[in-house]
Amino acid sequence: MPGTLVLVRHGQSEWNLKNLFTGWKDPDLTEKGVTEAKAAGVALKDKGLSFDLAFTSELSRAQRTLSLILKELGQTDLETRRDLALNERDYGDLAGLNKDDARDKWGEEQVHIWRRSYDVPPPGGESLKDTLARTLPYFVTDILPEVMAGKNVIVAAHGNSLRSICMVLNRLNRDEIVGFEIATGVPLIYELGADTRVTASETLSSK
Repeated sequence: MPGTLVLVRHGQSEWNLKNLFTGWKDPDLTEKGVTEAKAAGVALKDKGLSFDLAFTSELSRAQRTLSLILKELGQTDLETRRDLALNERDYGDLAGLNKDDARDKWGEEQVHIWRRSYDVPPPGGESLKDTLARTLPYFVTDILPEVMAGKNVIVAAHGNSLRSICMVLNRLNRDEIVGFEIATGVPLIYELGADTRVTASETLSSK
């Protein structure tokens, strides 16, 4: 019988707060982000969940979120695998820029296209399609088999890398995924059947 898969977007980062494009840059969590991560851990504990294996990206905001969650669960020694396949979408030349400044430079319509289209990348960066192309193979070869083997698995990563996974789990098309939002620090819980299809899902809001 398959285990449970939990996806968590990292808590608010310093650059989220400053309205900056982050991508592969590596800012830390804000105080609110720390609170969100701890609340996610408490919510998972209240749900009665514990984990056999964890995955995260190469970026510290996701790693710290995972660490804070596992501390609340009393699982600080849990086996954790890190991989850049789970990194946030690379925003290229936009990384580090204030989103309003980017609109002033390139125009609101162009920035909106870069942010919300499926397959148009910003200069020097990745589209959502590009992010999916590196995230999904890792999910299929490294994460999904562990869940199908009966392990409870938690993945702490980023908005766009997790959207790539959710696109497959939720069977969303390219138009639906661009509008699919994942809140910071809110666990998404998936139960899978023997055919890997989702049999139940839940968004676990903290109290």
